[in-house]
Amino acid sequence: MVTVLFISPISGTAHALALLALTGVSAGFPSPAQDYYDGPIDLNQHLIKDPTSTFIVRVAGDSMDNAGISNGDEVIVDRSLTPRDGNVVIAVLDGELTIKRLRLTGTGVILRADNPAYPNIRVEALSDLIVWGVVTRSLHHVN
Repeated sequence: MVTVLFISPISGTAHALALLALTGVSAGFPSPAQDYYDGPIDLNQHLIKDPTSTFIVRVAGDSMDNAGISNGDEVIVDRSLTPRDGNVVIAVLDGELTIKRLRLTGTGVILRADNPAYPNIRVEALSDLIVWGVVTRSLHHVN
């Protein structure tokens, strides 16, 4: 089944999005639920837990391809979450902004790319590391 979603801004709210139609296209028999419409869906309610601490960041580069995050995608970043081992994070390392998987090991902190073409970044003791936020969703472009 293919789901077709039409996305449009909600009137009077610049940052809110609503799904105006959610229709399945059957490859076999038509679905009895095809004519069922439950009203608009607010994507902010489904994608954002804390609006005051959430940002959308556009990704440049392919170091996170194996995590499903590609060049040109937008990621939803929640700054209110505590970073944990294995989280994909937006980090500032020595003044450089990057998106990597956070690895907390017995020997220190590693920022790992999810693409074998890129090396791990071991955070040295004198480095300045700020984990700016935790990535919660990736908005992947399909065209």
